[in-house]
Formats: sequence, structure tokens, C-alpha cells
Amino acid sequence: MRSGPLQRIRIVEFAGIGPTPFAAMMLADMGADIIRIDRPGGAKVSAGDPTLDVLNRGRRSIALDLKRADDVAVAEQLCDRADVVLEGFRPGVMERLGFGPDRQRARNPGLVYARMTGWGQHGALADKAGHDINYIAMSGALALVGEAGKPPPPPINFFADFGGGATFVVIGILAALIERGVSGCGQVVDAAMVDGSALLTAQIHAWRAMGFWSDQRSDNILDGAAYFYRCYETADGKYLAVGAIEPQFHAAFIDGLGLPIDEFGDHLNRAHWAERAERITSVVATRRRDEWVHRFGALDACVSPVLSVAEALDHPANRERAMFGTVGEVEQPMPAPRFDRTPVAVSSPPRAIGADSAAILARLAASSEWPD
Repeated sequence: MRSGPLQRIRIVEFAGIGPTPFAAMMLADMGADIIRIDRPGGAKVSAGDPTLDVLNRGRRSIALDLKRADDVAVAEQLCDRADVVLEGFRPGVMERLGFGPDRQRARNPGLVYARMTGWGQHGALADKAGHDINYIAMSGALALVGEAGKPPPPPINFFADFGGGATFVVIGILAALIERGVSGCGQVVDAAMVDGSALLTAQIHAWRAMGFWSDQRSDNILDGAAYFYRCYETADGKYLAVGAIEPQFHAAFIDGLGLPIDEFGDHLNRAHWAERAERITSVVATRRRDEWVHRFGALDACVSPVLSVAEALDHPANRERAMFGTVGEVEQPMPAPRFDRTPVAVSSPPRAIGADSAAILARLAASSEWPD
């Protein structure tokens, strides 16, 4: 049973990897009824059991070979009855398959056609291959991460794939659906991961213009240079995360360390940062992480344990929020954001590729409506 604010929205997802299924997962979590068109046997780049792939939760799967006329006809029927088509292929791929936006919107004028790529539908790099690290390298985001004098470390694939890509295509879809409610017309959403990751750096551009940000890594308040905004290693080889920027939090942080606050004045003056970081590093290294967590528990100092993924699943504060849960056999993050009147939920575990083919085909044959 689906729940959430998008219960009346019907989406066709052309199966992809990474940001495409993540975007579809978010939409499904919010109640959208999504049918994923998979290749028979699954994508060649996929590995592992698809029924354990958290990104594929909450939607049905039909296996279609888009080189076969009968399967093309089925896919067209689905697109004709959908509110949204979501695809994440390189520019031109969907056109070559006969499923480009011009053709589909001619058949279904109200269709929101969402396209997610690395470099966008147009431009000098549009036809080039790439991955998260390439997109954030070009947008300027990657140069913000890591220590000075060392290569920037890849921030997993969160920044472009999921932040700049999937999140922005979902925003685009929702905005286009709202506008369709006024105009009655669909439109194409061109979500490029390089564009989205650039937009995520907007605050940095503002600070550069104001003279608050240096292009040198490890020289700024949020990139590890400030002793009150960084991570410290504890006696047991674990870490504390400190974000004590404002004066009251900074004072509580210094107090929690057992250091005299009068020796830590003018905390925004960069001239003090390196020496104070060394001093605090020595102090933090004298206790185990959880000892520090206990010590700071009564203080509002913006100090947190750096939890592993496994630890995050079982942390009491996270359990209280029900941030994680078990769906099928897999512990995983629960839907976000939350809604008070139309609560969100995971409607089903990930389905095997083509698990719903027979049922969907039967419903298409029996009715001209969307196959509920």
C-alpha cells in the first residue's frame, strides 16, 4: 500500500544506475506509483542481488527489450498513461530508441519528461563519459575538499550523483508537476549533475565575493583549518566531529575539553588556528571517543561522535527518530522528508527484475488506464 503526498502521480522509470534509481526511490517513498522498465536480465553494469538493492525499493518492474516491436508498444502504452518519464542516459540514447521527449510529449502533451545526465543535454562535454568525481572536478566543488598539498579525496559519490543529480531532478519534476497544474502542459527537465554540484557551491561563491573564503584548501572556516570545525582522533582510534563556530558553542567546547577559555579568545582569527588545533589534538587523544561523548553530553557544544554506517543504524538518537528500518532483509535509511498529513513510507522491498511483467501486461490488455 502506497502512502505519501505523490500517491496520484504515475511515473515510468527507464532503469539506470546510481542517481536515476535514487531519484526514483525518493519519489516512490513519497507515494508515486512507479513502473521501472528493466532490460531483460538487468543492466550489464549491475552486480549482486537486485532484491537487496535499496535504491530500487517501492516500485514495480517490467522487463522489456526495446529492440522488439511488441515490447516497444508496451513501453509506449505506459508512457502514454504516465505523468512523468524519468531517464538517465547520455544525450541521444532515448531518441535512438524512439522514446525521446519530442515523440513522447506529442503522444502525451501533459508528460513531464525528466532527463538526468552528467554534463547536460547540450554543451561541449555533453557526449563525454563521466562519473561523480569528474562532474565535481569541473564545477569547482572537488577543489574545496581535503588537505592542502594533497590530492582532493573523492567524497564517495554523494556530491554530484545524489546531491547535484538525483536531488535536483526530483526538485525539477515536482516543480514541473506544479506548473502543469496551472498550464496543463508538460515539459522537459534537464538535470545535469555538473550544474547541480555547481549550485551546491553557491555559499562559497558568496563568501569569496565578500572576502571570507580563500581558494587555498585547509585555509577556511569550514574546510578543516579552523580548530573548532574539524575532526579529532580519540585514544581508541575513533573520531569526534566538532562544529563549535558560534561563541557560545565555542566556549562550551573549550570548557568540555577542560581548557581555560581565556586562552582561546578571538577564535575567528586564523592566526591562532594551527597552534590551537595541535593543542586540542593532544587533549582529545587522551580519552576514548565514547568518554568524550559522555563528557560533552551535558554541554551544548556541537560535538558529535563520528559513527560508522553500522554504528549509525543502532545509535539511540537515530533509533528514536526511526531514521533507519528493515525492509525485506536489509537495514536501510527511511524516507525523508516527513509529512504530517500524508505520511511517507516504503511501500515494498526491491523487486526482482521483471517480477511484475505478467501482471502489468495483463492490466494493460484489460484496460486503457494506468495499470494500478
